[in-house]
Amino acid sequence: MTDLVLYTNPMSRGRIARWMLEETGAPYSTEILDYGTTMKAPAYLAINPMGKVPAIRHGDTVVTECAAICAYLADAFPQANLAPAPKDRGSYYRWLFFAAGPLEAAISDRALGVEVPADKQMMVGYGTYGHVMDTLEKAVSAAPYVAGDSFTAADVYVGAHVAWGLQFGTIEKRPAFEAYWKRLETRPAQIRASALDDADMPKEA
Repeated sequence: MTDLVLYTNPMSRGRIARWMLEETGAPYSTEILDYGTTMKAPAYLAINPMGKVPAIRHGDTVVTECAAICAYLADAFPQANLAPAPKDRGSYYRWLFFAAGPLEAAISDRALGVEVPADKQMMVGYGTYGHVMDTLEKAVSAAPYVAGDSFTAADVYVGAHVAWGLQFGTIEKRPAFEAYWKRLETRPAQIRASALDDADMPKEA
């Protein structure tokens, strides 16, 4: 048993949290929840009233929302070196929460076929999809990683979005995005996390 628990489903953003946990090297246990049943049951709603995954419980601390989970775990396990020193966290926080806000909103709207009218672009946090893509391209091109020369928790979150976006067509296949993901996809923690999630996928009858 461990005091660190991941609540997830392999067909969810829980894959991001799993990758982050594997990067920390900390022992953890996993509870797989099903949509519409255990994910909405009272026991889990006490963990996350939204009835969504992922969530983590670390002792008495509960954290939901993938970007928050990544930031929390980086601080909780400093020996993994997944966050810059506090004085150097400008880019780290900037791109972690850019991905959680403008990027996710823009690609979600894109996937849903939502087009923001030109006269309403000031009302949404991302403006236009094209502007978000241009900004993301600059973020992943300025240095090997989004916060500089070293891999951080921000790369887990940004990288996961880039990987999924390239796979499912919600992010344009620009050379900069493909090169960025190529730098991340062979990380041992990412490979382990993907294998664990794939093993937990529902088996075909």
